[in-house]
Amino acid sequence: MHKLVVLYPKPADPEHFRDYYVSTHLPLVAQMPGLLAYRYSFDVTGAPGQEPYFAIFEADFADGAAMTAARSSEEGRRVSADVVNYATGGAIVIDYPVRDGVV
Repeated sequence: MHKLVVLYPKPADPEHFRDYYVSTHLPLVAQMPGLLAYRYSFDVTGAPGQEPYFAIFEADFADGAAMTAARSSEEGRRVSADVVNYATGGAIVIDYPVRDGVV
C-alpha cells in the first residue's frame, strides 16, 4: 500500500476551510481513480509546546504507481487546483510506501 498525507497549517478563515473542504473538496477527492480509502480530521493535537496542524488528510492507494496515476489524472489535477480555494495557510503533501511492523 502507498499513503498520501496532507498536513494543513491554520488557515485565515477556519470555518470557511471546514465548510468548503467537506462540501466541495472531498467530493472531488472521492472521484480520483485508484483511491482505496481516505480519512481526515480537524481535531489535530500536538505534543505540549508544539503547534499542531489545523487539519490532516490521508489517502490509500495500492502502490506508488496508482497514486501517481491518480494525481496526474484529470480528477487529480482538479483536486490539486482546488486547494487554493480553502487552504490559505498552505498544504504540506507527503507520500510513502507503507511497511508493516512486527509485534
